[in-house]
Amino acid sequence: MSNSVIVISDEKFDTEVLKAEQPVLAYFWAPWCGPCKLVSASIDSIAANYSDRMKVVKMEIDPNPATVKQYKVEGVPAFRLFKKSELVLSHEGAITKQKLTDLLDAHL
Repeated sequence: MSNSVIVISDEKFDTEVLKAEQPVLAYFWAPWCGPCKLVSASIDSIAANYSDRMKVVKMEIDPNPATVKQYKVEGVPAFRLFKKSELVLSHEGAITKQKLTDLLDAHL
């Protein structure tokens, strides 16, 4: 299993997230978002540390409005955790690596 973050688009969301065998953390971001820059290192670290239990994908919000609308992403950074195509965790706003890890551990 890869230990890196997979960049996806609206077209890949169904395949990479909803049809995934393992849980998937979807990270929504934007290049103009300051807080996104702060959490990106944490996302890379989580992708590496959780690669045996979870897949991590990231999606830029501006070119992917369908998924953003469907999952009610109203601010970035935003995080959505899916298990067997079901949304089980939703968080918006900057978060420390430890708090994100705690949230994930509660669902994995």
